Amino acid sequence: MNDAAAGDQKTQQPETAAQAKEQDASQDAGATAESEQSQGDEQPDYPTEPSEEYEGRGEDWGPWDVNDEYVPDYDDYLDLGAYYIPFMKGIELRIKAARANKAVLGATITYGTSSLEVEAFAAPKTLGLWDDVRADLLDSKSDVAKEMPGVFGTELILPVPIKEGKMVTTRIVGVDGPRWMLRGIFSGKAATDPDDEETRALNRFFSQIVVERGEEPLAPRDLIPMHAPVTPGERRAAQEQAQHDAAQIPDRPKGPFDSDQQVEQKTTLARGPMFSEVR
Repeated sequence: MNDAAAGDQKTQQPETAAQAKEQDASQDAGATAESEQSQGDEQPDYPTEPSEEYEGRGEDWGPWDVNDEYVPDYDDYLDLGAYYIPFMKGIELRIKAARANKAVLGATITYGTSSLEVEAFAAPKTLGLWDDVRADLLDSKSDVAKEMPGVFGTELILPVPIKEGKMVTTRIVGVDGPRWMLRGIFSGKAATDPDDEETRALNRFFSQIVVERGEEPLAPRDLIPMHAPVTPGERRAAQEQAQHDAAQIPDRPKGPFDSDQQVEQKTTLARGPMFSEVR
């Protein structure tokens, strides 16, 4: 009996091991499915389907305004004055400046064989600007420009002549924010292949930009003033210096006041500060 029982136990062991393997495989498959589902549940930085309207800016998508409730943390962004741009591995940044006075006019980000030129314009308080700008471009380039739905709303496809008579296709997008419009001009694969990795990367980059309109009076379509790039470290150092300077009291006498000249301050809620000399 004991030998038979032992034999039964021996024959059952392979089945138990096989069942354990099946259970482990099932758990691994479940974990993989959960991981894939969690990755699929992550919200992208911009709509993935083309549309004629761009809805949800400032709530679900960027580009962002510094005063948006859901604006991402841009402490580690590069400050260009009119807007802050995120850091992205593999990009090259070129600053566009006026020849006459070297004023910064815009920035171009190159990634792989594609590029993105970014400009920020002042806009009216109540109306967007992109529809009018797009209409003007269509009127002036009606023979070659065409509108089409895009991930940032209606965009323009515009061939642009370059040296030696060659043409480069550009994709021009515009997003309206509070008293500003951010325009992006894509070229290379980012202008012609919506499924290319370079297109997705530069779309994501554009959607993560944070705009700072400022309170300076500007006419609609004026460029929002920019400055040379300021790194996060330089920005923090400037803030610390400003706080240090603000803590210093100018023309403060050295040493204690003389008792004959000491001034004490009295305050009341009704009358505010009152000063009286102590003699």
